[in-house]
Amino acid sequence: MDDLDRPTIQRSAADLADEVKLRSAHGAAVKLAHFGGAEIAAALLRLSPAFAQDVLAALPAEARERALNAAPPESASQWQRNALYEEGTIGRMMEPVLAAYLPEDTVGGTIESLREMVKTAFITYIYVVDPAERLLGIVTMRDLLFRDHHQTLGEVMLHDVFSLHASMPLEETMKSVLERHFPVYPVVDAENRLIGLVRGQSIFEAQAIEISLQAGTMVGVEKEERLATPWPLSLRLRHPWLQLNLLTAFLAAAVVGIFQGTIDRLVILALFLPVLAGQSGNTGCQALAVTLRGITLGELKPGSERALVAKEAGLGALNGAGVGLLAAIGMTITAAGQNAEHPFILGLVVFLAMVGSCVASGISGAMVPLTLKRFGFDPATASSIFLTTATDVVSMGMLLGLATILVR
Repeated sequence: MDDLDRPTIQRSAADLADEVKLRSAHGAAVKLAHFGGAEIAAALLRLSPAFAQDVLAALPAEARERALNAAPPESASQWQRNALYEEGTIGRMMEPVLAAYLPEDTVGGTIESLREMVKTAFITYIYVVDPAERLLGIVTMRDLLFRDHHQTLGEVMLHDVFSLHASMPLEETMKSVLERHFPVYPVVDAENRLIGLVRGQSIFEAQAIEISLQAGTMVGVEKEERLATPWPLSLRLRHPWLQLNLLTAFLAAAVVGIFQGTIDRLVILALFLPVLAGQSGNTGCQALAVTLRGITLGELKPGSERALVAKEAGLGALNGAGVGLLAAIGMTITAAGQNAEHPFILGLVVFLAMVGSCVASGISGAMVPLTLKRFGFDPATASSIFLTTATDVVSMGMLLGLATILVR
């Protein structure tokens, strides 16, 4: 590539990268497919490794080939290696290893080798590997600079190396690195061969993105949708979930229909149906948010599911009793003011329904994501839709059912 063309490509790469960051992987691939291989490769190198990998996979075969041919050899090889690992694993986020040396290499020779390398790359650690590329140890830049130049890397390296396995899911990776804060982590395969690096910043950014996406997936917004997503695609992604939400809403309507006679007799109950549904729904959403956060951050230990459900049920009972008492007083005063029959019993009905529905909502808020995870689905996927259905059916059914039994 001519040096005169390089600034133009760099500028276009920066502009392209800034633009495609706002798109989904598919949308970014559509945008980049019209550019030359050098521009595509330069833009991909400015993206996070995981997103660049997703965009590369979404590119048409011809554009992907152009990008791989134009990219630096080490980056092209790393992209092809990363593609072998499943989405959501640390292997998809790897960057090339630039500073790997043999244990018999000397400190002085390594420093000379790094002089040109550090002009174009930021080197944090020197990795020491055997001839089969198995990771043996690391040398920090500080140790390298202050050691005798005649010493070998095998003599000065740190032997106890913390590494990540390429097949580790992001959730498991977060558990491993929470108490081990390093700028860069070596990534090894099943045979302990050094196959890539992943930056600590990239791990936490990926986790932050995953958490931010939960707000959308809980209500049926797909992860790939962005602000720049074309509206026909947004419609296609969102509409099926709204149809599902409509079907589940019919269940709540059916419950109300079953107790139509009770509502006709005690019209005042209709005033408190939205109050009860809103309070129980909020209780469920609180439990759902905490459960999803625990799953995403790796805080949910195996076997602790029952304790979590019991905790949310207990919190639901206590919160339900607190708000139920005020709601019961409100119902009693309102019923007495309208000369309705049995105002105190109506207050008791509201109290019991509030406690029961908040308990059920707390349990549902924990159980919905746990159940989805158990069957291999994304715990956040449309969980709010299923939770809303459960809370509406239970809260309305409990209020109207208790009123039918107790108010005669």
